[in-house]
Amino acid sequence: MNQLHPTRPVAVTLVTSPACHFCDDAHRALGDLATTYALDITAVAIDSREGQALTATHRPPMSPLVLVDGEYFSAGRLPRRKLTKLLEERRARPRAVNVAR
Repeated sequence: MNQLHPTRPVAVTLVTSPACHFCDDAHRALGDLATTYALDITAVAIDSREGQALTATHRPPMSPLVLVDGEYFSAGRLPRRKLTKLLEERRARPRAVNVAR
């Protein structure tokens, strides 16, 4: 039997650097979006071990690096409309799971 399962929170990773106004702006924007969408937001300092590894993997040209569910989404100024569209698409399509009886 297929049953609709509530959509899990979207994991958003924000790799930030010190004195970065785009990073501050992204923090605020994600906080605003979290009032509407189920987001699991993780901020990572660029100079931490995890931040260095993510930066080496994704090679962003500027901060912040934004990953959505572990995938590259953006670097630099956060594209709010693009992110909102992605979140709407994910919210509109809850995943079906098989439930054994």
